[in-house]
Order: sequence, then C-alpha cells, then structure tokens
Amino acid sequence: MVLGGGTAGELVASGLAQAGRDVALVENRLVGGESPYFADLPSKSLLLSARRGETWELATARRDEVTAHLDDDGAVARLAEDGVTVLHGWGKIVGPGVIEVDGVEHGFTDLVISTGSQPRIPDVDGLAEAPTWTSDEALSVPDLPRRLVVLGGGPVGCELAQVYAAYGSQVAIIESAGRLLTAEAPFTGEILADALRRMGVDLRLGAEVARVERTDLALRLWLSDGGTLEADRILIAAGRRPRTEGLGLEELGVALLPGSGLPVDETCQVAAATGEGALLPGVAPEAQAVSGQGGIWAAGDVTGVARTTHAARYQARVVISNVLGKRREADYRAVPRVVYTTPTVYSVGVSPRQAEELGIELLVAGYDLASTARAAVEADDRGRVELYADRSGGLLIGAAAVGLYAEEWMSEIALAIRAETPLSVLTDVVHAFPTYGESIEAPLRELAERL
Repeated sequence: MVLGGGTAGELVASGLAQAGRDVALVENRLVGGESPYFADLPSKSLLLSARRGETWELATARRDEVTAHLDDDGAVARLAEDGVTVLHGWGKIVGPGVIEVDGVEHGFTDLVISTGSQPRIPDVDGLAEAPTWTSDEALSVPDLPRRLVVLGGGPVGCELAQVYAAYGSQVAIIESAGRLLTAEAPFTGEILADALRRMGVDLRLGAEVARVERTDLALRLWLSDGGTLEADRILIAAGRRPRTEGLGLEELGVALLPGSGLPVDETCQVAAATGEGALLPGVAPEAQAVSGQGGIWAAGDVTGVARTTHAARYQARVVISNVLGKRREADYRAVPRVVYTTPTVYSVGVSPRQAEELGIELLVAGYDLASTARAAVEADDRGRVELYADRSGGLLIGAAAVGLYAEEWMSEIALAIRAETPLSVLTDVVHAFPTYGESIEAPLRELAERL
C-alpha cells in the first residue's frame, strides 16, 4: 500500500508493481502530486516563457498544456498499465496492517507513506481575511495581479517573484532574514537579489509583516520596520511542512511534534516505537510471517529530508530496493538544491552555514564567471562559483554557483562529492571551450595547492 501519490509514491508504486508485487496507491487529490501540476513543471514553464519574451496569455496556455490542464487521467492510466490499483480518496491507518480509504478497509504487508508537504501559513494579524495565494494558485490561475507581495525569500518566492515581475506585476518580497536564500552561501542570495532588483522587484529584507488590513481599493501591509506596502494579492511562500496530520500514525506507534517530518533510518524505513523484541515497525507479526519481510517506509517531503523532487525520487528508489529485500542505504551528501531563476542558483553538499554548525573547517575557493570566455559569448557576466573542501579530509564536500545553466554544468561537482573523487583527478579533467564549466578549474587547482 502506497499512501500518497506524489512524485515518490508514484515511482514506488510503479517500481514495485513492475517487480511483481501487488500494489495499491491511495491519493485524495491528483495522482502525480505537486511537481507536475503545482510546482516544478508549471514554474519552469513560466520561467522559460519569460526568458523567451512570450506574452502572458501564451505563457499560461503553454503552462496549462505542460500540466495536462490539471488532469491526472494519464498518470492513472500509466500506473494501471504497470498493474497498480489506484484508490482515489483519503487514506488513514486504522490498525496494524490495515488502512481505511473512504470507509473501506484494505490490508497490507508493506506500507509506504509519501503524503508530501503543505505550505506553512504565517500567523499574521489580518492575513486570513486577505486575498492570498500559495504556489498552487500562483502556478495554475490565469490572473496577473497589478501589485503582488511575496512572503518569503526562499527558492519558491524568488522564482515566482521573477515570473510575475517579468510580466509586469509590481512585485515586492518580504523576507525576515537580512538576505535571500538564507540556507545557502551568502553570495548566491546577493547576486540573485541584484538580478531581481534590476527587474524592479522591491526587496524588503530584515522585515516581517506585522499586520494586514483591507482597504476599499487594495491591501495594506504594515511591516515590523515601520514601512508599509500596498498590494492586490499576497503570495505566501514561507516554506512548507510535512503532511502528517490525520494519517493515523499513532496506530503505528509513531509520535510526531507538529510540523516535523516522519523519522526514517538509512533505508527509509520509519523509526516507530515498537518496543523490545519487535520485528518490524507497524506490521502485525502474522503479516510479516506470511511475507517474510514487511514494514513501514516513507519517501519524499513527508520525511523532512527530501525537500526537492529529485530527492524524493532518490528516496523512492531506495525504498523500492529495500522493500524487495535488496538492502540499500540513502546517502544525501550530494543532493543538488536549485533555484531556476535567471541566473540559476545551484548548491550541493555542505553549505558554509552547515559547515559552521557541524564544526567543519572549510577551505573555500571561488571564481567569477565574468572571467570565462563563455560569459563574453553570452553577453552575460553575472555569476560566481565557490567550491568547499574539508581541510581534514582533503575532499570536496560542497559547492555553490550562480550563473546561466548552472544546473547543467555543475553536475560534475555533485558526482565528485558523491564519489569522493580526489582533487588530483578533478584538476586533470579537461572542459570544452568555451563553457561555463571551465570556471571550476581555477578553484579546483587552488584547493589542491592549499591542501
């Protein structure tokens, strides 16, 4: 039984069914989840349309085609071809080895929980009465607000701010931290902030919304720094939290703090309070005796670990292997984090902030993209790359880059981190000329010399 039919759930269900298991997938919304309908695909489609200079009408029409007009019939049909039974409805665990879907009980041996995440809504006076969007509405409706205020300067907020600014909306971003992209290297947020300001985006950094009030003509937002903003629409992009409420997890002995992710071990099996001598969490002993395996697993946003679609897909593949009895352990050292703005922001591995928290002594080497021949060809010199090595281990453990197509030419660094490739090998790699990939050569040589 797969509870939740998003990116991870769909992949798990399909993979296990193709391997010969009897699989049912439960989804109360659209099969495929957020990514194809309300997140990755529509946002990247709109960003591409903006770069191409397409009209808003053409951009939204193209977006609607990419998202199949919010119709999941194709996804359901593909799962059916693989042998998956799709159950539309709300699923809830009602006992060991039993899940109820809209009043009908179904037995299971293995359960995979992949219910995703949902937007965090800030507790702001007056916000509940104001016209607001989450990314769901911002990426599916035809409206183009004249004045849009974005709450949150993270990846989603920055991408959507760029989209709407490109099409003429007066956009403001409110971010309580002093910079954008607070989880990443400071230079990434600084370069992106400059790009957004050039498009006319008003950045209110270091401020919070204290109060929202409706006026006869619009909305007025009162900020903690004493400033005010007028808006026609507020886009809430203040992060997401795992969707765990109402699933009946207490029946499995799983107790969670509000907003926390479902705890999993290195095999993506749920760590439940099963007691001394228990076999596997949450599954009746007789069920395990019949199957010879069985367990409770989780993948995707619900774990609080996989916060991107590609990370969810990775966890799904880990789950498939382990459910089939082929032990596989997840390794998150080199999972990319990408903001698909122009220029792109790419990060992988340990960030400077994480290194400080972990007590890791970083060696940092960087290079400005303006020094590459490709920047001259593209007539775009925005960007920089930084590589981070662990002084004690002598290996790359992280990197960040801002620049055109960074999501493509930085992939080799993700591989180098994951494979623990020696710097002596990396410095001997030849890059095609002229490419942005050449920009990593100088910092690699610098790190090798310093080590």
